Amino acid sequence: MSALSTPDALLNGATIAFDLDGTLVDTAPDLVASLNAILAEEGLPALPFDDVRKMVGRGAKALLERGFAAAGAPLDADQAPALVERFVALYLGRIAHESTPFPGVVETLEDLRTAGARLVVCTNKLTHLSVALLDALDLTRHFDAVVGADSAPAPKPDPRHVLAAIAAVGGDPTRAVMVGDSINDVLAAKAANVPALLVSFGYTEAPVETLGGDLLIDAFSDTRSACISLLASCAPETTGL
Repeated sequence: MSALSTPDALLNGATIAFDLDGTLVDTAPDLVASLNAILAEEGLPALPFDDVRKMVGRGAKALLERGFAAAGAPLDADQAPALVERFVALYLGRIAHESTPFPGVVETLEDLRTAGARLVVCTNKLTHLSVALLDALDLTRHFDAVVGADSAPAPKPDPRHVLAAIAAVGGDPTRAVMVGDSINDVLAAKAANVPALLVSFGYTEAPVETLGGDLLIDAFSDTRSACISLLASCAPETTGL
């Protein structure tokens, strides 16, 4: 029998990298409120919650660019840095007013750590905003590292972001899984030769089942069993001799 044949053995020492917005935490309420506050300051109309929710996950600058375009006033390159800075300050001030972990997140993270998995956050959110959010929700303690877009060579969908996150916890890409909700998570994982596990309740403009993930789950509590399945498919075959 292979040393990696049991579920606990498959998880022990494996790296599970998690996207943050739309995967671990429902951050849309605070992000939408912060974006609409910036739009109001600029004399622009507020955007509907459901429209902005689909824009989340690519970082602050991308959210502003897409938000201003949707409001009918494409963001001017010269004003972008100041507006991004203002947005970050506003968002940091309400980082977890309405944001909450998705059901099953805390229990699942505890279970994965008990099984010996190395857990890391791999997000296009800025690292200090990510840590502030995780701290506010008492989630930081579950992770061995937090690698935001500014802490990687390039943000997702660049595979170097996923590889940097795995390296940050001393992990092995051949024994890793990327858990996310968007096309950027899939593209980054695939290019890094890491299986992509997608959640169906996150933030994506295209239907999640069309994104090309290796597995799709409807409840976060299914993460453990899905990771075991993906890790088993990557485990080296043995002859049994």
